[in-house]
Amino acid sequence: MKKYSTRMMIESSLMIAIATILSLIKIDLPLGGGITLVSALPLIIISYRYGYKWGLFTSFVFGCIQLLLGLDNVSYAENTITAIGIILFDYLIAFTVIGFSSIFGDSRIKMCMGIVFSFTLRFLCHLITGALIWGQWMPDTYMGMIMSNPWHYSFLYNSWYMLCETIFTLLVVMTGYKLFKNFFNK
Repeated sequence: MKKYSTRMMIESSLMIAIATILSLIKIDLPLGGGITLVSALPLIIISYRYGYKWGLFTSFVFGCIQLLLGLDNVSYAENTITAIGIILFDYLIAFTVIGFSSIFGDSRIKMCMGIVFSFTLRFLCHLITGALIWGQWMPDTYMGMIMSNPWHYSFLYNSWYMLCETIFTLLVVMTGYKLFKNFFNK
């Protein structure tokens, strides 16, 4: 088993704190959801710096903090099963998968692939809860379309903000690739 150093834990703690602050700087989108100021970037950096396993752990801790910050969302659950679904798929799993961002490697194209892969996994988590739990509050119309299927509604709602979040994160990472590459080197 890899030895975890004090430096790894301190860096990860700082990056979780920065990610949490960035997650609070949010632009609400007109069709629902919102994009943050690249709140996943510190988690992505840790994943590249120490590997995806440590990245998963760091992202899990971030997910726990996001759960605490969004605990009022769990109060909408109608029963224990839906509460567990919200906790797991809207918070713990959804944010933990960001740790997979380094799984493909650290060249520009592989970084893009990793970010798209991990954000797609996060999107799938939100898609599931959106359809199975939040779908009961689905509006009659959304984006000018009549809504009758909670999966369709969840797909539109979650893809809207997750696509924006993914593109924004990719733009920042690709623009500052050389700078971020220095963070990846131990």
